[in-house]
Amino acid sequence: MTKGYLNFSKLKKIGFKKLGKNVLISKKASFINPKNISIGSNVRIDDYAIIIAIRGMVIIKNNIHIGSFCYLNGSENLFIGNYCNLSQGVKIYTKSDNYDGSTITNPTFKEKYTKPIKGKVYLDEHCIIGPGTVILPGVTLDKGVSVGALSLIKKNLKKWNVYAGIPVKKIKKRKIITKKMEHAALNEK
Repeated sequence: MTKGYLNFSKLKKIGFKKLGKNVLISKKASFINPKNISIGSNVRIDDYAIIIAIRGMVIIKNNIHIGSFCYLNGSENLFIGNYCNLSQGVKIYTKSDNYDGSTITNPTFKEKYTKPIKGKVYLDEHCIIGPGTVILPGVTLDKGVSVGALSLIKKNLKKWNVYAGIPVKKIKKRKIITKKMEHAALNEK
């Protein structure tokens, strides 16, 4: 199972701020400024995931899966809580160009000319994000949020609900994952 993943000595050489145990990171994943990236235990990061932490911190807690082709922009702080799952192609932005026409856009100009939109992104425990979903700056997903495929998240989402759409809308309540369920799953590993 570890054939396409970096071994522990190669993971240490990347220079993460923190690196937990039982971490599987694809040989094809990319990290920009890893000294600002903390990775907990029991984390799997798949092929072609890109994690950037130029100014802000990216904190990935425990029992996390980050699918192939995910893009995590930690220009501001990005926090991913325990037991979260990011499906393939999820994009999380803590910084975005301003599209209203009042500024120049693109990263080849200084920020005083581009005036990007910035904001921390926080995913609480047990969030699951469907493939192709985009999360914009300044968003908080409360505990247990579930988001369907190809959704656009530009506002805070309330705990233990299922959302989907462009922009996301609440679809229904989600069943609560209890501490008892967590404990049983962790002890079976």
